Amino acid sequence: AIKIAQREAIEAVAHGCTGKGNDQIRINITAQAYAPDIEVLQPLIEWNMGRDDELKYAQEKGIPVSNQNKKYSTDENLFGRSAECDILEHPEVEPPEDSKEWTTAPEEAPDKPEYITINFEEGIPVGLNGENMKGSVLINQIHKLGCKHGVGRIEHMEDRAIGLKSRETYEVPAALILIKAHKDLEKYVCTKHENSFKNIVDQRWTEIAYEGLWVDPLRDALEAFINEVNKKVTGSVKVKLFKGSAEVVARESPYGIYDLNLATYETKSSFNQKFSYGFIPLFGLQSRMGFLTKKKLLEEKK
Repeated sequence: AIKIAQREAIEAVAHGCTGKGNDQIRINITAQAYAPDIEVLQPLIEWNMGRDDELKYAQEKGIPVSNQNKKYSTDENLFGRSAECDILEHPEVEPPEDSKEWTTAPEEAPDKPEYITINFEEGIPVGLNGENMKGSVLINQIHKLGCKHGVGRIEHMEDRAIGLKSRETYEVPAALILIKAHKDLEKYVCTKHENSFKNIVDQRWTEIAYEGLWVDPLRDALEAFINEVNKKVTGSVKVKLFKGSAEVVARESPYGIYDLNLATYETKSSFNQKFSYGFIPLFGLQSRMGFLTKKKLLEEKK
């Protein structure tokens, strides 16, 4: 929208966000960063309109609104669907089944599990069950399979950037399956130190994106690390879909940090167990000293 506004020499753009969500922050900050000379109009915020006010205004002005009699407010894209309003605003009540449109109720999903294999190249999902396909097609295929098996239902409490605590419900089958598969493969090929730090980076990147700070230079820095780690996230992950769950059951990669000769419990293992004699006393040295010091202080206070 900003690029078009600049090209057409438009002085202002407008959005339909309310003053309660994070989307207003995402749009405003990004617009102000890329085109500070273009005004951002926010009619719903300026007129302090609620959902009922919006529908009434649309009717009065002859603006067509699809599904205007629906009790839930929903958003959809390729990756997922969110639902809000009505009974969903009461955290003490379980979301009713009619708030879901995509996914099968887990208890009504097929009684037989289905296995899928997702292929990754440098962290990017590129194939499903041995067939290469472009991203949008792959996501859509996994989405359909996830919906069939009741996978991807999420209900949780969010902390919006403006300070509100919000109850959110989602249907995100493709996102959940892909993230689980990718995370498993990533864990398989990375050291424990990389994995530990990656969790911190992922959390911070998510907060930046969620809170609308996409233009912050920190995002570029975090993505540099993410991209570096993912250079070796290549391989395949087998996922079991069954009655609402997506369980990773197997993985393969030429970069896997796993050696059967070392890990096996059989007698043929090449791992020298005697190494633990010297390792354990050193590994636990400070913990042991801290425990003994604390014990001594407690005894002195008696």
